Amino acid sequence: MHNISQAGLQLIKQFEGCKLVAYKDGGGVWTIGYGHTANVFPKMTIMQVEADRLLSEDLKWAEATVNNHVKVPLTQQQYDALVSFVFNIGGCEFKSSTLLKKLNANEYLEAANQILRWDHDNGKVVRGLTNRRVAERALFVS
Repeated sequence: MHNISQAGLQLIKQFEGCKLVAYKDGGGVWTIGYGHTANVFPKMTIMQVEADRLLSEDLKWAEATVNNHVKVPLTQQQYDALVSFVFNIGGCEFKSSTLLKKLNANEYLEAANQILRWDHDNGKVVRGLTNRRVAERALFVS
């Protein structure tokens, strides 16, 4: 059973970005910090230390998803890449993914390559997602 490392946290922080004042995300959901959505309200503000704490709390479900569904050994880098990936795409999507099937079949390189396929939103390639997936795959294979 792994826990996310500082390198994994930095990867997530880099791509999530941090806003200390509440805003509506692309789906119209009030959000603050590194994508935190629970109990957020208009004009809410937080300090950086609170944003970091909320991220640690919010990552617990993504860590549990990876720990509970990956059945093969992982390096710390592979684990960090997968937690970043799951945090971004969601647990249900990961659990039913070809990536997880290939990984649990000991097809590590094929699983790594599957990461790159998850760069679309509403059927369109999103550059930010492409950049994140390239970074996650690079960490996974390092």
